[in-house]
Amino acid sequence: MTETKEKIVGILGGMGPEATVDLMQRIIRLTPALDDADHIRCIVDNNPKVPSRIKAIIEGNGEDPGPCMADMGRRLETWGADFLAIACNTAHYYYDSVQQAVNIPVINLIDLVAGQVSGNFPNQRKIGMLASPAVAMTGLYTQRFSRMGIEDVWPDPDQQARLLSVIKAVKKGDTGPTVRDQYRKVGENLMHHGAETALIACTELSALGGDLPLPTLDAAEILAIEIVQVATNRKMLVDRADRGR
Repeated sequence: MTETKEKIVGILGGMGPEATVDLMQRIIRLTPALDDADHIRCIVDNNPKVPSRIKAIIEGNGEDPGPCMADMGRRLETWGADFLAIACNTAHYYYDSVQQAVNIPVINLIDLVAGQVSGNFPNQRKIGMLASPAVAMTGLYTQRFSRMGIEDVWPDPDQQARLLSVIKAVKKGDTGPTVRDQYRKVGENLMHHGAETALIACTELSALGGDLPLPTLDAAEILAIEIVQVATNRKMLVDRADRGR
């Protein structure tokens, strides 16, 4: 029997709040709807109190975000979520903490995006990275792309520092022209390194849009599409974690 009941998505958000709102707007835009009732149900924990991923990973002196995120996942499941999504690329470093804490599937954004890159750019051997330095330090995308024979190209150190300043500005609510100009300069730097396409792998940067000097693939958009497809039963979400249950 074909399943027709829509699924409820639980979203671990607040990392940061602006990025979570951006994801919600994408979900609304991507959902075919003629009335309120046609939209999918989202249970969102927009929790800006998750310990800083920057302090934990980059600075190395912050509290582990994993337990907090695991607790968020358990609460979302208790509140009725059928599957979970994490509205932050860097936070996927703690993906296992969340998946092991719940009995429902959790979308793995890193694997999802890697699959999209492979499918959309089968002959591309380099992809530019627009992401937090924490994503580079943890190798979240590097490991996936390496197995696919794709090299992830990162901005020069000074440009990566510029990009981190852009990310921090968005977290403060600044998405103005100066911030966007700084963002474009980082995109130009990636082009100088031979990147033909860039992956926007930070949800704060997704909130700025894709006004860059090279074509982009946006992780937030890919996540929003996946959420809508899974919730409306157009795609089955395979629970890839071996939880022994």
